[in-house]
Amino acid sequence: MILDKTYDLIKTKYKDQIENLTISDIRVGVFLTAIRLSDGSCGVASTDIDTNPPCSKNNRDFGDFTPTKIIGQRVIDLLETNKKLKLLDSMRVAVLNAISLQILSKSDYKILENIDPIDLIDLKSQKTITLVGGFHSYIRRISETNNKLHVLELDENVLTEEQKQYYVPAKEYTKILPISDVIIITGLTLVNNTIDGLLSAISPNTQVIVAGPSSSLIPDILFENKVNIIGATRITDPSLLFSIVGEAGTGFHLFKYCAQKICILNAKN
Repeated sequence: MILDKTYDLIKTKYKDQIENLTISDIRVGVFLTAIRLSDGSCGVASTDIDTNPPCSKNNRDFGDFTPTKIIGQRVIDLLETNKKLKLLDSMRVAVLNAISLQILSKSDYKILENIDPIDLIDLKSQKTITLVGGFHSYIRRISETNNKLHVLELDENVLTEEQKQYYVPAKEYTKILPISDVIIITGLTLVNNTIDGLLSAISPNTQVIVAGPSSSLIPDILFENKVNIIGATRITDPSLLFSIVGEAGTGFHLFKYCAQKICILNAKN
């Protein structure tokens, strides 16, 4: 899996940087989860909450990574825990993003600052463009061109009435992705562990972008799996990040107040 292989790479190549890292703060918001590590680095990811969390009378969890038992935990212990909870997946991605952003800041990856990945797509020629996730700003922009647009989503109701003409049920991804020229995938697929199946269905010559607050991983493994561009999020004001997340902020709030967009480019393309 993409996340497992990315963690294995970090653990192998950057072991000295992570073996003593701990979680120094966390904020779980309605839409986003933010984590600060003991080296001061911060990461963010989409919040994914279990529909039926383990909180019944016979299954109340007071163990590791429950309230009062998260701050101070070692990062490695979080990344390697066997607990299966969606919220822990959000926390893991936020931690990997925090670690990755530190690595990216000292790396020679090809990075463009203050640019949205859609600005790197040629929208003038007619293509089939598929969005995996309801990126409203992208839908508006692409729908104004002559490109054919599909939006793969679990819930049609996240789209406006006008946008529903582009809706395709997410389960039809094996039909839509192979015939797409450009695919933009939400970083939420990293959190909910659906990205591997999506990438496996994509044709080799398709231009693939992974974008959103959850997408700030070091790019090596994603680049090895058909991804051309990563639309990542660099936190510029960590203190404001936690306030925004705690007040039900979403990605566009981050970019207005405490983060900048960066694009990581696959040098092989």
